[in-house]
Amino acid sequence: MKNLLIGASLLIFAVGIAAAQANPGGTMYVAVKTVTLKSGTGFFATNRGDLNYGDRVTVVQVNGRFVEVRNAANVTGWTPTANLSARQVVAGTSSTATAREVALAGKGFNQEVETSYRAQGNLNYADVDRVEAITVRENDLRRFLEEGRLSMGEN
Repeated sequence: MKNLLIGASLLIFAVGIAAAQANPGGTMYVAVKTVTLKSGTGFFATNRGDLNYGDRVTVVQVNGRFVEVRNAANVTGWTPTANLSARQVVAGTSSTATAREVALAGKGFNQEVETSYRAQGNLNYADVDRVEAITVRENDLRRFLEEGRLSMGEN
């Protein structure tokens, strides 16, 4: 439990540092596998384009935990600050961590934790892989929320 609290604290600290370094006119780099730039900060804001791991962007403006950025093709859009890094991100080689490994490590999951879980012998990783592969189209999700009269979140 103590390690979990330390890991969560470090993650919050890292996100805070990233947010603090997101300054208008500054340069940041995509630190996750892919990012969809949106027209606003809401989940259902329209898509403006995609960025990939390591792409360089210029910060246009910061709004809370979101940042509006511009890429090399002059496409602007919003993304959570947590998707970006102030340090240059270099696409991996066989000796560097993959984007998936980086994302898992940010959540406190590393090889030691995975080995520990596997040693318990009662976990079904095939089911986890199947669940991770599920995708839901945005239109289907929107219809589900509307029919259930659920909150649509920010716009």
